[in-house]
Amino acid sequence: MEKRRDFIKKIALGTAGIAIGNKAFSFSAKSYRNIIGANERIHVAVIGLNGRGNGMAGVFAGQKNTEIACVCDVDSRTIPKAIKTIMDAKQVNTPRSEKDCRKVLQNKDIDAVYIATPDHWHAPLTIMACQADKHVYVEKPVSHNPHEGEMAIAAARKYNRVVQMGAQRRSAPVLTQGIKELHDGVIGRVYMAKTWYTNTRKSNFLKAAAVPEWLDYDLWQGPAPRMPYKDGLIHYNWHWFWNWGTGEALNNGTHEVDVARWGLGVDYPTRVTSVGGRYNYKDDWETPDTQITTMDYPGRISLVWEGRSANGRKVEGSDRGVIFYGENGSLDTGGDNYKIYDLNGKLIKDVKSLMKEDAIDGRNTSSPSLGLDNYHVIDFLDAIRNNRRPNCDVELGHKSTVAMQLGNISWRVGRDLKIDPENGHIIGDKEAQKLWGREYEKGWEPKV
Repeated sequence: MEKRRDFIKKIALGTAGIAIGNKAFSFSAKSYRNIIGANERIHVAVIGLNGRGNGMAGVFAGQKNTEIACVCDVDSRTIPKAIKTIMDAKQVNTPRSEKDCRKVLQNKDIDAVYIATPDHWHAPLTIMACQADKHVYVEKPVSHNPHEGEMAIAAARKYNRVVQMGAQRRSAPVLTQGIKELHDGVIGRVYMAKTWYTNTRKSNFLKAAAVPEWLDYDLWQGPAPRMPYKDGLIHYNWHWFWNWGTGEALNNGTHEVDVARWGLGVDYPTRVTSVGGRYNYKDDWETPDTQITTMDYPGRISLVWEGRSANGRKVEGSDRGVIFYGENGSLDTGGDNYKIYDLNGKLIKDVKSLMKEDAIDGRNTSSPSLGLDNYHVIDFLDAIRNNRRPNCDVELGHKSTVAMQLGNISWRVGRDLKIDPENGHIIGDKEAQKLWGREYEKGWEPKV
């Protein structure tokens, strides 16, 4: 137990050695001026304050030598709530507020941005932030479409910025230990991972309406081609429309698929196929409520994701999770924990999270999600201070994101996709290749 507790504490302190594959940066003379010393305060802007952004504002504000300098949202109602969250986290200085993220990026006193906007903003804003010499923590998915993901990687590398995708399990200490056991052969050669997500979402119809006075809808749309406002679109149902969202596959599936790809040790697939539809309801969703996506990878390896948005029956007792299958057994995980079984399904090892037993950055918490957020934010800030790549660097995030994007493309064109395993690109399918990128509102086209 003591060894495991020491392991947790080392990770909670952001020890560089715990991250698999971390690399140091080489900085240009221009970017060298922006290197932050180990004891210097990091000034962060939080962009996107509804729900997730509000909670994460408190997580960032609670970190050592870190200050939320600015909060930003197109919904004016979110500003006072976020400021209260930050001040409740014992921050001394009250952050200023902005509606337009472009004005935030112009502020040279801000070192990093946290992005919790809708999906269509993720990559364009990441690119803009890198160009403004800001480090970036962007929630999953790292992009709305594959081409944007490639551009986000290019921007991070060109401007030597730390870019972390919000896949918190990459910083989960016990899970990290489990993935290492997997890579060390605890169940032999691992050849398949099954992932899933279930929920009981309701039928959804959006009705034409006037834009509310508290919302800058034009700025909310930003890079996306303009579409009329509808009541109920904001702040969540945009997920189910291709102009802004990416469906349940990337809304939730990205988390499990990222863990699966990590454990399998794979990069890009060779073949992707996806089936499903809007089966449970007849409404105005464009994305499936029922979907199964299968990815074949080099080395005789498969990854499967099952998504059920309208039927919450659990799999293996959990509404979401990952199972790795190997020649000598299997390994199950859902968060910062794991179980190992033999070939006959007999449990031979059960390693639970220690987050309830240990303080996380000086604060005790019984919330696993909050604990993982803390670990991941600590890693991001440590990566900035130590000039290294974070646990879920933008390139790792892109590889997991593009896997699910390819699944959506396969579903939209109705057939298997042949994929180049060197870069994830679609081979020999012009219709599918058109969905590799997107059209943008004039004047909003991202460029690196």
